[in-house]
Amino acid sequence: MSDGYRKWFRLAALVLALSVTRARAASPLAGDAEAATHGDEAASVQLVLETEQKAPDFVFRQYNLAVLSHYSYLIGSGGEALIVDPARDISRYLKDAQELGLKITRVYLTHSHADFVAGHMELAKSTGAEIMMNEATQAGFPHKSMKDGESFSFGTVRGMIVTTPGHTPDGTCLYVYTPAAESNPSFVLTGDTLFIGSVGRPDLMGEGMSAAALAEMGFHSWKDKLSKLPDATRFFPAHGAGSLCGAHLSDKPVSTIGEQRRENVYLQHKDLLSYVMAVIDGLPDAPQYFKHNAKLNHDGPPLVDWDKPAPPALPAADVLAQVQKGTWMIDVRDAKAFATAHPQGAISIGIRGRFETWTGIMIPWGEPFVLVGSDDEVREAAFRLKRIGYDAPAGFLQGGVEAWKQANAPIGSLKLLAPQDLYGQMQAGTAPIVVDVRLPSEWMALRIGSVLNIPINKMFTESKRLSKDMPVLTVCNSAYRSSMGASVLLKQGFKEVFNMEGGSEAWIAAGLPTLGAAENGHGASAAPARAVRLPDRIAAADLKRLLMDLPGTFEIVDVRPPAQFADFNLPGSRNADIADVIVNPAYLNGAVPLVILDRDGSLAMAVGGILSQKTTRPIKVLFGGLEAYWNESAAPLPSGLPTPAVAPAIKPAMPASAPVAPTPSKPEPPKKKSAGC
Repeated sequence: MSDGYRKWFRLAALVLALSVTRARAASPLAGDAEAATHGDEAASVQLVLETEQKAPDFVFRQYNLAVLSHYSYLIGSGGEALIVDPARDISRYLKDAQELGLKITRVYLTHSHADFVAGHMELAKSTGAEIMMNEATQAGFPHKSMKDGESFSFGTVRGMIVTTPGHTPDGTCLYVYTPAAESNPSFVLTGDTLFIGSVGRPDLMGEGMSAAALAEMGFHSWKDKLSKLPDATRFFPAHGAGSLCGAHLSDKPVSTIGEQRRENVYLQHKDLLSYVMAVIDGLPDAPQYFKHNAKLNHDGPPLVDWDKPAPPALPAADVLAQVQKGTWMIDVRDAKAFATAHPQGAISIGIRGRFETWTGIMIPWGEPFVLVGSDDEVREAAFRLKRIGYDAPAGFLQGGVEAWKQANAPIGSLKLLAPQDLYGQMQAGTAPIVVDVRLPSEWMALRIGSVLNIPINKMFTESKRLSKDMPVLTVCNSAYRSSMGASVLLKQGFKEVFNMEGGSEAWIAAGLPTLGAAENGHGASAAPARAVRLPDRIAAADLKRLLMDLPGTFEIVDVRPPAQFADFNLPGSRNADIADVIVNPAYLNGAVPLVILDRDGSLAMAVGGILSQKTTRPIKVLFGGLEAYWNESAAPLPSGLPTPAVAPAIKPAMPASAPVAPTPSKPEPPKKKSAGC
């Protein structure tokens, strides 16, 4: 093996190791973007990063509101501060600016955000700060319209607005220079234009503009503007993992242009059409409240009285009367408390989690709702719902569930089933219908058995596939979303509903298999066995027969370095970067089998193993790689097929590095090119 190939092998092995690490990090064993928001700190604006004082009179702070996967920023110099993409509850920015001795003089929105109500109007009221927006926004509130390339300065800082449509027509990035005279930006705030590992989804404009048209703008925003920045340029996005403003976002808070140039799967598409197809394919449904939040941010959200006490306390009889007229009830307690007893018809949306987003998904915009929970939980819920414009709950249930019981109002309950008990029922054939309420991508990655997938955001409509007279159990990673799904089924009149306690995390922790245990030959239960999905190995002779007899019935991807592919390749194969094959969802879909090739089969088998965990598409790996194909080829390929660089006619010995030159005294036989070893 040459030194060059050893270097490539080590690099590819590192890519594979990182991919496996990321896959584990996204699995229920390690938690997920949803479960990561279940702590108290996730519900408030937290400081993520403060830059070292590398320049005099300069401060930079990055904040995260984890329940919305929302990053916002403070930049300070010369006694002034700029706040970029603020949350609606602005107390953290006011507190930090005061402690730093800074006056907030400017607020900048990179675009009209759809997933939260921004705090630009709140900051303008509290501090007198000037709001800056892209002139293309045509915002409906007092502001300074900024043109592409326009700059502003304060202290040692210069900011430049760069228009980067794609996620929305008015999308921008903020180039930050410190010292102000620098020719290249010290860092860039990319808003929703460029995420770490992704780009802003282009399908939130509804009938205003097609997703493909916006994706085309995004392609040029990257190609003509952001990609021109030096590789070392750091950038900070407006969202991280868990945000519905894009797909496959990383949980890293900062990256570089060079890193994204190499690793961002969308940016690997060098031509416009393939980029557009990648960006518009497979996007999750946008929550119904997004369009309303975008309009609020564009027109100017109404100001909020943050000191106002919790919504009015309503006696159980009044709540029941409102519910009978169509008012929603949101039970903000945890899953166990909800399961024990709850007002019949309430939707379970726990306060410890992505409460804002799930409320905006489950409760129709503008419809009245009542909160159910403890006084502290209700107060927090009302506060947090202002972040997405659900400003006016009809009230909260005074006295909670106990008062509801005392009023003889209808009580509901939810049966919790431990993973071990469910597993036993599955083996005995007495288990309820199991409904996994996670996203299809999560469901495909890990299942507890033969289960039905109905994503939680489609539960209201897709539950019609089920019978209300049959027992149903819901499951997710942690039992948070499955409690929500079960509450929908109960509201719809299903007679026997269960929620799996602890979710698939508890299932795995209990050592249970991801598929049902096999039966041994005597009918007794064998030891639980995990189903291991591996790619099929295809021998060189079999692949050659397929090339000859059934061309066009499979797809061949060669993951060797480009120089080796150019030296020798199989008919109809195409060269692809190994990292792209691992992470690009395009390889997971296809009507024909995917055949993966490399030099000796080792890397191809690893890649095939990773893909096999993600898709039901048939994945095949050339056993022994192109070395085996070379050594077993004794005849030319048939006519009528695309030929490799040199088609084999006479089978020579496999060269160590390159074919040996023939002696001058004999006719030179046709030679096959090196397979890249």
